[in-house]
Amino acid sequence: MAMAAAAAASSQHLGLALITSLACLRGRAGAITSAASKLSYILSESAGYILREPICRPRSLSASATTQESVRGPSQAGPPSTDGGVIDTSPPRGTRDFPPEDMRLRTWLFNNFREVSSLFGFEEIDFPVLESEELYIRKAGEEITQQLYNFEDKGGRRVTLRPELTPSLARLVLQKGKSASLPLKWFAIGQCWRYERMTRGRRREHYQWNMDIIGIPGVEAEAELLSAIVAFFSKLGITSSDVGIKISNRKVLQEVLGRSVIPESSFAAVCVIVDKIEKIPRAEVEKELTALGLPVEAVDTILRALTLRSLDDLEELLGSDNEAVVELKQLFELARGYGFEDWLQFDASVVRGLAYYTGTVFEAFDRTGTLRAICGGGRYDKLLSTFGGVDTPACGFGFGDAVIVELLKEKKLLPELNHEVDDIVMPLEEELRPQAAIVAARLRTQGRRVDVVMGNKKMKWAFKHAERLQAKRMVILGSTEWTKGSVRVKDLSSREEKDLPLEEL
Repeated sequence: MAMAAAAAASSQHLGLALITSLACLRGRAGAITSAASKLSYILSESAGYILREPICRPRSLSASATTQESVRGPSQAGPPSTDGGVIDTSPPRGTRDFPPEDMRLRTWLFNNFREVSSLFGFEEIDFPVLESEELYIRKAGEEITQQLYNFEDKGGRRVTLRPELTPSLARLVLQKGKSASLPLKWFAIGQCWRYERMTRGRRREHYQWNMDIIGIPGVEAEAELLSAIVAFFSKLGITSSDVGIKISNRKVLQEVLGRSVIPESSFAAVCVIVDKIEKIPRAEVEKELTALGLPVEAVDTILRALTLRSLDDLEELLGSDNEAVVELKQLFELARGYGFEDWLQFDASVVRGLAYYTGTVFEAFDRTGTLRAICGGGRYDKLLSTFGGVDTPACGFGFGDAVIVELLKEKKLLPELNHEVDDIVMPLEEELRPQAAIVAARLRTQGRRVDVVMGNKKMKWAFKHAERLQAKRMVILGSTEWTKGSVRVKDLSSREEKDLPLEEL
């Protein structure tokens, strides 16, 4: 018994000595700090001690920690502090905050999306930001599947933040089933997430405007969508000299692959590679196509076909009765009728990287070449069957918020959007605050935007505040005027002022 007690005491003393030594390591850099903290806690628990503070402190411990943090930088910092210290106030990399000035711009942009959609008879819909992962991995080989913000939720389900909106649309159409009367003309504005390399106008989150038509097999649906895109650009002051829209058809590439005896199973993967043709060197595209198992002659044929830039050349290659040629000619004819043919140009290299496209494909681009694709879309007649439905004619486009804002900046077309109010209500005395509330409430029932001066502010501050908010009037409450049932009103544009009875406000 005595020997056991002595051994226990010795163990405790040894544990305390180790704890004390490890505590002295705290404040040093890297893994030593973390390991020392964890091990000292384990030892203190087993020895029966709880070490609240280090027994010995290194000189200038806080300064040492600060220096190490500045060397590592915020992205390499250790676990988040729980002691009330300063945190990194930046949003996660690739995401954005929207302070008032940015929120005003976003609201303005979204209002324009909605106005154009309404002009074309579309109805607004929305979906969850969180979707089933399966919705986006049905099509193997797509680059987008490698960019998902995906995880397992607490119920063991595989979910993801949506990287785009079209699969969610397809899911909703299937959910509605026969109760949905075709054609459907729906639009959505939603936040999307992709973990991808960031460039100008490309972030890891963005808002996207989608317009989709479900149930129309002819290219008149594509023409209507393209007309909406052009109407939006025109509304913002963008012309066909600033932006063009490249048009092609997936069936062009299908025909070329068929003539080269390439199996249809390779088509989606070829499209993903070919979609990079303006982003990576031609030699790299050739290398990736060859790695896919395509013969050298087939690779050469594909790349030569993708250099076609006129419908006449396409017709010469594929024949006048080819389905892609017929559809493209019909689309350009409709564009003439709508009056936007000058915005369009045929470009066989446009295939779009998403595997679900089946026919017409298009991309709007900045003619100066400084920005990536502004928007893009096409026909996806087989998407619903991918999710268990039947083949249903459908087409649509996605239009991101980030690139269009960059373009508007380039063209100096961003509007000046100020926070504006109609009236500033200023009580001159603390005792008049209840009366100021009465006046503000009365004005707001008339639909006027009212800001009440709160706190003990001077008149000089109130006038500067009114100028910053671009207020139209200053409504001043003084005890003398109030006893007469009136307030003083100053017109801030004419600088005229007069006393008005409350009922005349």
